[in-house]
Amino acid sequence: MEKGTLVEFRVQGDRRLGIVERPDGKTRWFVVDERGQSHSLAPRQITYTVTGQTYKTSEIASFLEQVKPYLDPSSLEVAWELLVEDGETVTPDQMANLLFSESAAPLCYAAYCLLSDDKLYFKQKGDAYEPRTAAQVAERQHQVEVEALKAKGQQEFLVRVEQALKGEAVEWGRHDRQRLEGLEKYAALIADTVRTGVGVNYDSLARAYPPSAAVLETMTMLGRPTTPQGAFQLLVDLGYWSPYENLFLRRSSIPIQFPHKVLEVAQQRLDFPPIDSDTNRLDLTHLKVYTIDDETTTEIDDGLSWEVLPDGRERLWVHIADPTRWLVPEDELDLEARKRGTTVYLPTGMIPMFPEVLATGPMSLIQGRVCCALSFGIILGTTGGVEDYSIHTSLIKPTYRLTYEDVDEMLQLRVQAEPEIAAIAIWAQRRRAWRYAQGAISITMPEATIKVKGEEIHIDILDDSPSRQLVAEMMIVAGEVAARYGKTHNIPLPFRGQPQPELPPDEELLLLPAGFVRACAMRRCMPKSEMSITPLRHAGLGLDTYTQATSPIRRYSDLLTHFQIKAHLRGEVLPFSADQLKEVMMTVTSITQEVTMVERQTNRYYALEYLRRHPEETWDVTVLMWLREDSNLALILLEDLGLQLPMVFKRSVNLGEQIVVKVSHADPQKDMIQFQEIIYQEAQTAAN
Repeated sequence: MEKGTLVEFRVQGDRRLGIVERPDGKTRWFVVDERGQSHSLAPRQITYTVTGQTYKTSEIASFLEQVKPYLDPSSLEVAWELLVEDGETVTPDQMANLLFSESAAPLCYAAYCLLSDDKLYFKQKGDAYEPRTAAQVAERQHQVEVEALKAKGQQEFLVRVEQALKGEAVEWGRHDRQRLEGLEKYAALIADTVRTGVGVNYDSLARAYPPSAAVLETMTMLGRPTTPQGAFQLLVDLGYWSPYENLFLRRSSIPIQFPHKVLEVAQQRLDFPPIDSDTNRLDLTHLKVYTIDDETTTEIDDGLSWEVLPDGRERLWVHIADPTRWLVPEDELDLEARKRGTTVYLPTGMIPMFPEVLATGPMSLIQGRVCCALSFGIILGTTGGVEDYSIHTSLIKPTYRLTYEDVDEMLQLRVQAEPEIAAIAIWAQRRRAWRYAQGAISITMPEATIKVKGEEIHIDILDDSPSRQLVAEMMIVAGEVAARYGKTHNIPLPFRGQPQPELPPDEELLLLPAGFVRACAMRRCMPKSEMSITPLRHAGLGLDTYTQATSPIRRYSDLLTHFQIKAHLRGEVLPFSADQLKEVMMTVTSITQEVTMVERQTNRYYALEYLRRHPEETWDVTVLMWLREDSNLALILLEDLGLQLPMVFKRSVNLGEQIVVKVSHADPQKDMIQFQEIIYQEAQTAAN
């Protein structure tokens, strides 16, 4: 190659012109660019050679100025239209003649630049360029338009992101939401590691779950770390998520919103109530009916009555809401409830099993209204066992809507105007004593209730008050009666049971401190409850047979019990055969297990968040049990909160020992909690 030849080469993809100065060995050349920088180039690195004359380095800028006026990409369209029919190839020199009617060196180089940059009309074929077919050009034009729209969308997204980061209100577009949904799924991966209970290692999580291409593009475009935690923080910064977003719920398969079709059907049932299949309902509207719930309960599904029969015997009535009045097996409402399995109860609120317009309206037992119910009339023997019973589809009119606190006060004050309450309480006590005589096992441990209102977290201990015991006993006896009815008439039901536990010997239990430590040891021995389409003994409750029937608005298994029993009462074919019921139960059980896990994880998250907010607070705790005694890891009970959490001790402690601790570190998102023990003098100082 002659010294002074002008050549083009690329530096990191950018065009660069230079002058050939001298050979570099046998095959390479030293080339000096317009900046005076020297480059050693192999022939394959030279992308274009200007022929016909030689140049000096100082002339490169002038050469480029001559080229610049001819670099109009639209001019290639005219050339393509002339060449496409014959499909002949064209060199840069020929293209210069075609476009500019001459082939001076700057014009040939301009033609080369146009052809080599073109991605639409021509493709390179050796040293020449071939026109693409009309179909290929049309397809590429479409791709260019798509890419242009994508680039425009990206730019608009970035503008909205900047607005959101400044705290301004933003209306996200459809494509924005698709990006954000991808980020949500990726951020929710944090919950996968939290489920292990060992805390989150974000680095390993990012390696185990690389982001999708769309998420990677978004995070890179915004300069954010491409990790689930990075995605989480971005969503929080954008105001799209709360800092306390429930990742367990988002990672689960639990539906949060009802499909539009289901809501339409619910409204139709409300506007045009279906014909009641139970035309011979027993009219019990003369009875005084008490519904007893927490003050915040909106789905009221049970009520209680008491009456004296002509023969002097007393009859208890347990009235259960009748949601099957508003649906039939396999309709839209039933299938949606089956998919959900249960109402989900979270500190932040509940996710109902049925649409609210039905669940809190006509399905509930509302004070002062005539309501459809499934009523269990029960006569107990003097010791508390079931002596006689009957089950009826009924009409009732709830008289009072009471809270547990109302009933506790009525019992304490012995309100004469409501003798029914006192009578039901007496029967509940007898019933409880009877169950313990049958082998029921009572394990009393403090239970925390966590509520989140706005930014505030409230933790209280669930009080096992007389009113709660009263309601619990009435629900249990109704479950026993429903199961006995199913057993007597050979009806497949979702029976519940619990195998007999193998409790530690008395001499071993007596070695443990009385109270919470002993109860904790017994609880560890309790086997999981079981479900079956045939009757089972429930050792924990002390019952030979049992099913749940008292929460059909909130538990799908209870709804199944209603479907089966009501069909039998009408003399109709059961809606579910044994095999069908077994299949549905397996599905529902799997769903409810996931719900239970999400509820437990969410409660733990807010428990840790509550403790994180109170770093200076001291807590009285009891050492309950060893989790890993060799490493001094124990389970402790924070007595004022009813929380059971792990703690590593730096000294030897005994089970049942009561100590004072405070939180040294808490990270709810990483599922981490660490306590430090406060010696007595420190605790006194903190208290003062």
